[in-house]
Amino acid sequence: MFSKRCICRIISTSRLGSQNKRWHSNHARPIAQSTIDEEEREKFQKLSHTWWNETGEFQALHALNALRVPWITNSLVEKQDQPPPLHTKPLLGLQILDAGSGGGILSEPLARLGANMIGVDMVEDNIRVAQTHLEEDPSICGSVKYIQATVEDLVETNEEAFDAVVASEVVEHVSNIDTFLTSCCKIIKPGGSIFLTTINKTALSYTTGVLAAEYLLRLVPIGTHDWEKFISPEDLQFLLDKCGFSTTLIHGMMYNPLTRRWSWISNSSVNYGLHAVKLHPQTSETSSKENMTDSVERSD
Repeated sequence: MFSKRCICRIISTSRLGSQNKRWHSNHARPIAQSTIDEEEREKFQKLSHTWWNETGEFQALHALNALRVPWITNSLVEKQDQPPPLHTKPLLGLQILDAGSGGGILSEPLARLGANMIGVDMVEDNIRVAQTHLEEDPSICGSVKYIQATVEDLVETNEEAFDAVVASEVVEHVSNIDTFLTSCCKIIKPGGSIFLTTINKTALSYTTGVLAAEYLLRLVPIGTHDWEKFISPEDLQFLLDKCGFSTTLIHGMMYNPLTRRWSWISNSSVNYGLHAVKLHPQTSETSSKENMTDSVERSD
């Protein structure tokens, strides 16, 4: 930790440039209600003070950084026409939205890799905790902005503004996943990426993700997950396809409570990660025509 605290509530224009003009005061923004689940808001409000306790309720989420940060970074670097030299920050200059940013435990490491981060969360105390922790690291103060908002709040003024959106362990907590994903997709540039990690809707995910994780192993507080809100990778991919995205990766993830580590696995029946890329308009139109042709041929 750093001994000096810095004032981060006004983002340096030299780091965020014109992007900074789009963001308003945390306290002045109206909060859209379309994807907010009030029970989820209250749940995370009660847990907000524990975000940076790495042995507390969010221990598994902290551990997930070892998996998701390299995954996000490598995927974005591979898409660049001229990948940055190894000695530079690989995400330098990229605009990334952390949707459902919580206490900022994913926003901060991505900022340290060079990204300009916007973190949005529906819980005011989460934003306060994230901001307070950010102020302890002067090296990234000018690269991170936290806003109490929903993704749909940003659509009108930020369409196609981001190189990537990350929604990690979030979609299982929103009230309307279709609206949430549509909003995420609208603010991503053509060729940009969306990264999602969530829980599949299977009998095994109920046994391990709810019963074992909450009641037996106490990895997360009881009531954290609602199995009815889980979604299969096929359904998630279908929603993204409708928004003009092409899914490039679906991979299973597993958490070992003994070693407290995550790993990639081939089985996606419980936890999984998904990466999709926004098609350019011409490519998307061609793909739609091909799908229509295939549909006609099948009907014949």
